[in-house]
Amino acid sequence: MGTINYLDALKLQEKLVSHKISDTLLSLQHPPTYTLGKRCTDHNLLVPMSELKKIGAELHYTQRGGGITFHGPHQAILYSIVSLHEIGLGARKYVEKLELTMIELASLYGVKACAGQKGETGVWVGERKIGAIGVQISNGITSHGLAFNIDPDLNYFKHIVPC
Repeated sequence: MGTINYLDALKLQEKLVSHKISDTLLSLQHPPTYTLGKRCTDHNLLVPMSELKKIGAELHYTQRGGGITFHGPHQAILYSIVSLHEIGLGARKYVEKLELTMIELASLYGVKACAGQKGETGVWVGERKIGAIGVQISNGITSHGLAFNIDPDLNYFKHIVPC
């Protein structure tokens, strides 16, 4: 889908979920954007909100799980709209499948990635997190998804304590 503003992508997801259109995968990138999940971990934003405009980034509060995450160019953003009931998965197994997808993708490029330690969601290479997951489940239908770092500008990560 190319590069799409975060709010436009969010509206599309909401429309798909409200019409119960599942089995849909949105593959896109965002301009520099920080999102905060339901935990509202805005204390993990390390710069004043007024500074975000200066660095060319936006901030949006969301209903997905997780804390603060960066989305931007050179990151694979996948939003999957899936009926968990239809595929026979619970929330935790679904998140584990998303992690496994990122691990398998990394291995195709010779990168050895692994899931986080117990209680950590996402994918790491050594001590560095390369993939974040934040999902929302409404009436058994998922939205939001994963952000997989390919070659993002790492300077944006200096402004947050990522989830």
